[in-house]
Amino acid sequence: MKRSILITGGAGFIGSHVVRRLVVNYPQCQITNLDLLTYAGNLENLKDIEHLDNYYFVKGDIGDERLLSRLFKEYDIDGVVHLAAESHVDRSISDPLSFIKANVLGTVTLLNACLNHWRGSTESLFYHISTDEVYGSIVAPELFTETTAYDPQSPYSASKASSDHFVRAYRNTYNLPVIISNCSNNYGPCQFPEKLIPLCINNIRHRKPLPIYGQGENIRDWLYVEDHARAIDLIFHKGKEGEIYNIGGDNQWKNIDLVRLLCDIVDNQLGTTNSQELIEFVKDRPGHDARYAIDASKIKSELDWKPSVSLEQGLAKTVEWYLSNEEWLKHVTSGQYQEYYQELYSKR
Repeated sequence: MKRSILITGGAGFIGSHVVRRLVVNYPQCQITNLDLLTYAGNLENLKDIEHLDNYYFVKGDIGDERLLSRLFKEYDIDGVVHLAAESHVDRSISDPLSFIKANVLGTVTLLNACLNHWRGSTESLFYHISTDEVYGSIVAPELFTETTAYDPQSPYSASKASSDHFVRAYRNTYNLPVIISNCSNNYGPCQFPEKLIPLCINNIRHRKPLPIYGQGENIRDWLYVEDHARAIDLIFHKGKEGEIYNIGGDNQWKNIDLVRLLCDIVDNQLGTTNSQELIEFVKDRPGHDARYAIDASKIKSELDWKPSVSLEQGLAKTVEWYLSNEEWLKHVTSGQYQEYYQELYSKR
């Protein structure tokens, strides 16, 4: 089926993998990538496909009503995959207002553009990608399901929870066709180096400290980004309108155990030793959720999706990519970024 699909935040970490997958796998579809190119957006992530005829890039803000109106008319958009968001919890603590502007107001502005352009069309779809953090923390052995009550604990998760509610409200109020998915922590190539895994890989390589919040006991479920992109593809094309799908990697690890494993993998690939000695425990983040864990049985049973790699396999592929792409890291790592983290990770 020929479609005209708008992907927001397509120059970012997850977005670039989704854009590449849809552009390559659906040459009959027009894929428009709308990204503001803030600190985490990088067109280098998409150099390999920028020449393809069915791919278009537009620099712009999802909060720009005039731009959205023009794009929907010019490209006759009939599908939206909405990934654009401020996503780093630490930044949300220091600057919550920017998260409200991007994640809440930006999403509502985009919903309005869909509503104005589609006007009751049942062939269109607004697919909103969210996070498991909207559910808050959960005690083992319980898992987040699609019916788990929302309990966001950080400005970031509160902004994403609000945007989720607006998406559902637009379906209930205006009959806008929507789907929502909530995913666990992503990792893999092209992730901005403020996140735990790329930060540690880069620091191990340069023999810098590996800052771990608290005692590293917080548990996260880890999802390889290409597995997530494959899930997004399936949900957009085969998911049931109005449904929610949880996407998890079946990889629940304590942060400290994850970093120790990462040290061993980097040591193995670089031929170095004793990188675990670089681990330093730092003051814990305010309101740090203890455990996230997703039950992905719905997407597995309904759409025949499952993770393709274990954490050990995915981390090995991720480490290999970062060690082979140091120039990419240099381009996205600024002096301001270093100053930000020097202040953030103050030792106890």
